[in-house]
Amino acid sequence: MFEDNSASETYPGKAGSHFLLPTDHFQAQANVSSMETYSDLCAAAKDDENTFWCNLARSQLHWHQPFTQVLDESNPPFYTWFADGELNVSYNCLDVHLVNGTADKTAIIFEADDGTSYKISYRELHQKVSKFANGLRSLGIKKGDRVIIYMPMSVEGVAAMQACARIGAIHSVVFGGFSAKALQERIIDVGAIAVITADYQVRGGKQLPLKAMVDEALALGGCENITNVVVYQRTGSQLNWNGTHNRDIWLHELTKNQSTECEPEWVDAEHPLFVLYTSGSTGKPKGVQHCSGGYLLWAKQTMHWVFDLKPNDIFWCTADIGWITGHSYIAYGPLAAGATQIVFEGVPMFPDAGRFWRTIEKHRATIFYTAPTAIRSLIKAADEDPSIHPNKFNLSSLRLLGTVGEPINPAAWMWYYQNVGGKLCPVVDTFWQTETGGIMLSPLPGATPLVPGSCTLPLPGIVCAIVDESGHDVPDGQGGLLVLKRPWPSMIRTIWNDPERFKKNYFPQELGGHMYLAGDGAIRNKDTGYFTITGRIDDILNVSGHRMGTMEIESALVLNPIVAEAAVVGRPDDTTGEAICAFVVLKRSRPTGEDACHIARDLRNWVAKEIGPIAKPKEIRFGDNLPKTRSGKIMRRLLRTLAKGEVITQDVSTLENPAILEQLKETL
Repeated sequence: MFEDNSASETYPGKAGSHFLLPTDHFQAQANVSSMETYSDLCAAAKDDENTFWCNLARSQLHWHQPFTQVLDESNPPFYTWFADGELNVSYNCLDVHLVNGTADKTAIIFEADDGTSYKISYRELHQKVSKFANGLRSLGIKKGDRVIIYMPMSVEGVAAMQACARIGAIHSVVFGGFSAKALQERIIDVGAIAVITADYQVRGGKQLPLKAMVDEALALGGCENITNVVVYQRTGSQLNWNGTHNRDIWLHELTKNQSTECEPEWVDAEHPLFVLYTSGSTGKPKGVQHCSGGYLLWAKQTMHWVFDLKPNDIFWCTADIGWITGHSYIAYGPLAAGATQIVFEGVPMFPDAGRFWRTIEKHRATIFYTAPTAIRSLIKAADEDPSIHPNKFNLSSLRLLGTVGEPINPAAWMWYYQNVGGKLCPVVDTFWQTETGGIMLSPLPGATPLVPGSCTLPLPGIVCAIVDESGHDVPDGQGGLLVLKRPWPSMIRTIWNDPERFKKNYFPQELGGHMYLAGDGAIRNKDTGYFTITGRIDDILNVSGHRMGTMEIESALVLNPIVAEAAVVGRPDDTTGEAICAFVVLKRSRPTGEDACHIARDLRNWVAKEIGPIAKPKEIRFGDNLPKTRSGKIMRRLLRTLAKGEVITQDVSTLENPAILEQLKETL
């Protein structure tokens, strides 16, 4: 609960800065209740890094075999944490609650797409996961094997991840919106031997095929290692069944005779827990590899610090398990922390744009964590239809709000704070990435004075800085590259099967080879020291909180037989943050009018099939050529200017074909 002091109060010692300050009531109950406490935690981490992390790991996690070494940095940047300790992630998320008196506490409230819901306790979830894990073991899946999970948002999706963790199998979750081609590429790259999927997923009142997409992916070739496809029966609608060599098996058939007890596979802390693919600036997605011990520690600890979790909270993260947010703040962090959480199958706009607010009211959610894209869409919807404005619902249960996935602009922040939180809920604007495993910069809601649009300060133990392209610190008030100067437990361990790419992408020699390059620009306020993220510095687009490489989309476009060349850039979009804009040269004459519209539609559908609907360009422009230098380099900075609708003021004297710029101004 916050007091709006933005017009009258300043944070002591930070002249000229205006804040939203926590009330005495919120501070009194907060897990971190003052800036002094925050500073003490940061000082402890700085003064004795090993002791700081050691104490957290020993107090927060159950160790089957205690560790004796905290951080090993003898082979940078391949840092290891707690490496000689043994634990099991699923045990830490489920079994610990069976012995601490909370076995019958609700673990998950499942809210289906059609509005029906049910609850499952920690005891029941433990039994479900144990039967699932025993079923996977009966198929011969063992420690170190890779399993693809291509599932809808469901209790079964979470259970699939936990079951893999329980037996030491490495899971790779693929978002259900990705195409068969994208799924096939990930199956091959990770070397999976099994796929866990569903007959259909239900979103926005529609049934979308998953099992059929798996069949299509396997038919593309290169997936001969897949010996089993385990299928959760979500709808019971008709589908093709491949009984050859008993490859396809229903989940309910696999688990019906399995024991509700499953001895966990104890693994060392550095054992890979999962590989999650994220877009790269080349056409090939990167398999981000995360470990077991350090990853789980940070997912759990940030629940305590950032979300100020209390025993009676109802936590709701609206992400999908196909993304890192769904891993850290649905499948692992909340369960390790013993939270009650909502798992939501649907979409925010179905049956109308009041769905989020209706669900909060129904389940009395206390903590709500969503994306700025969703907030912007809901602002627009509430303006158009006042009947689904948040103030038409009882949101009094809320005590904390959060945002994730991309920077949130101050206007959207204030709308969220005023209309959803009723000016009573802190807003934790969190910055982190697939590669960081958990939140890096965020307000601590009982301590940090808030500034709309700023993710404020690094969490204790996280050493952030802003540097120039040579790795030198830049003065406050000047923008630069966001880096992390010290290792942290939940950090990416490597890129699956590509350690050289890992070093080049994240620990470049240009910065000394020891600093983690986040790939985002940032600026730090001179008065407050607060960080504000300014956007990507590479060829990565952030569309509705989903990261996609421009090269990946360009590669998909040029695979179309009518496309000769393509260049993709991003432009600002009020709803999605960034929109994809493609400049395309065909192998035939440049189309115009209705012909151009038809071809653009076909190309958008082509990209959806190659990558997924989220990668569809919002805008396609056709040209006889692309703006290139005499050496053949595409001038993407000029394309970005064109995409934004701005006047080109840059030097174009190096262009081989400057007249092409007038042609590419035309939009469909």
